[in-house]
Amino acid sequence: MQTLDMPWTEKYRPKALSEVIGQTIIVKRLKAFVERGNFPNMIFAGSAGIGKTTCAIALANDLYKGKVEGVLKEVNASDARGIDVIRGEIKEFAKTIAIADVPIKIIFLDEADALTADAQHALRRTMEKYSKETRFILSANYANKIIDPIQSRCVVFRFKPLSDQDVRDYIDRIAKGEGLKIDDKAVEALIYVSEGDLRKLANTLQSAALQHDRITESSIYDIAARARPKEIATMLRLATGGSFEEARSELNGLMVNHGMGAEDILTQCYREVQNMNIPEQMKLKVIKMIGEANFRIVEGANERIQMEALLADIALESKGTK
Repeated sequence: MQTLDMPWTEKYRPKALSEVIGQTIIVKRLKAFVERGNFPNMIFAGSAGIGKTTCAIALANDLYKGKVEGVLKEVNASDARGIDVIRGEIKEFAKTIAIADVPIKIIFLDEADALTADAQHALRRTMEKYSKETRFILSANYANKIIDPIQSRCVVFRFKPLSDQDVRDYIDRIAKGEGLKIDDKAVEALIYVSEGDLRKLANTLQSAALQHDRITESSIYDIAARARPKEIATMLRLATGGSFEEARSELNGLMVNHGMGAEDILTQCYREVQNMNIPEQMKLKVIKMIGEANFRIVEGANERIQMEALLADIALESKGTK
């Protein structure tokens, strides 16, 4: 059984661009910037856990040869999203002179799409005023939430989802570093539950390693509080076959035995329905029903009632189709 140590999300985070998994094209361009000793303001856009923050930190480490104190400032914009932060600590840091071999500083704004509109306009002015001595890297899950004046002053790097092989390479890195024994089915389970998010993967794997010497498929799904794909597929197959009572029994098992919330179940339903052997027309209707149920739940409707209503709608539709 593994002993508790630092989070694996940090322990196995690449410290240099050469260690970054996936994102080959982006890494190649960032290495070119390091060789030149200069780069433009940048926006790193993409989903969570695919390397945006890692690339920003690795770029700084390569550029300053690991000596980033005083030349790199990290700010999580979701925690400090108001205009006062931009006018205060960010502006103060931006106007100082870099004491390093490379005469520029880096301000990394993580989750920059959480900044208010006023804060973004203030940031734009700061970027203009201190363009000689400071470079800004903005990380965002949704680049369209960053105002156009900032986007026009930055090079936008769109991070692609990681491939299954990229995720396997990361699992191998952790397994070798920690001496873990991971079953092949457990690797497939990790790929499934992480959905390309390496932070989620590392946290799930570390939690499983604290409880078991050997990582199995069952331990991964239990830790992640996720159902096996075949359990979701069974529930949908029963519903599309018109067997509402049996489908509801499967739903009860998912919500009680696995402790799953409705939104998690719907997300897995959306993934599994696309692989089902049912008429295309029925598949489209089921996806539409899933979207409607998700909307009502997000708006505050009762989760259990909405999930059973979804199964009832699918069952009724299947009988109508027949």
